[in-house]
Amino acid sequence: MTTAVGVPQHGGTGERTAVAARARQVVKAYGAGETRVVALDHVDVDMMRGEYTAIMGPSGSGKSTLMHCLAGLDTVTEGQIHLADTELTGLKDKQLTQLRRDRVGFIFQAFNLLPTLNAIENITLPMDIAGRRPEPGWLEQVVETVGLADRLTHRPTELSGGQQQRVAVARALAARPEIIFGDEPTGNLDSRAGAEVLSFLRRSVDELGQTIVMVTHDPVAASYADRVLYLADGRIVDEMRHPTAERVLDRMLSLSEAGRGTPVAHERGRRA
Repeated sequence: MTTAVGVPQHGGTGERTAVAARARQVVKAYGAGETRVVALDHVDVDMMRGEYTAIMGPSGSGKSTLMHCLAGLDTVTEGQIHLADTELTGLKDKQLTQLRRDRVGFIFQAFNLLPTLNAIENITLPMDIAGRRPEPGWLEQVVETVGLADRLTHRPTELSGGQQQRVAVARALAARPEIIFGDEPTGNLDSRAGAEVLSFLRRSVDELGQTIVMVTHDPVAASYADRVLYLADGRIVDEMRHPTAERVLDRMLSLSEAGRGTPVAHERGRRA
């Protein structure tokens, strides 16, 4: 994997940890007694720096809950969540808000662009709110990576769905976060626009050194990742390296046939 010039450094002068985010024995439960529902059941997982991870699983498997807990958008019932060396568990709301603003990027299925702002204003909005000036060289590199140089003065209504999502991708990248979380980022796009956005996310990992964790139900989307994690009944039941759309689909079908939550053999290290 190519190391990008200008990859953001975090954590002072010390060597960066290889783990961007991790969960240790994480439980997320709702309700109590007979009505208690366990969304995450003692999950252990590491999200490595400079890696693109896709999280898959059937509806209700806990994939979005895991992403929300890793991103500090939701609290855990038991266990610990770390962003690099910072433990999120127990942080106060104000501290979590600052952490998400300064160190985490988000891309959602809904583009969440402000209609009164043009593309470049939407891209720099989080930094404007935080009182930070964008780094010109990095911002230019991000805009070039997502192919928006000729659309920066256009408002969202003047952009296609794919272009709007590219603005959202650029907004997530522009602040140089340690990790970006995407929740079905191509769910509202047609196949062509979705492929464009997924390609930009892939480039952001390969050329900009970004770390991405993406929840998806689409085997084609998952095939852009370095690895795929499979969840069922709140547990990670499988992992695939070097995925292809065909292998991802086959694995989803085999998990479905085996029954929800039934572990099957891992494919660590196997190549397509």
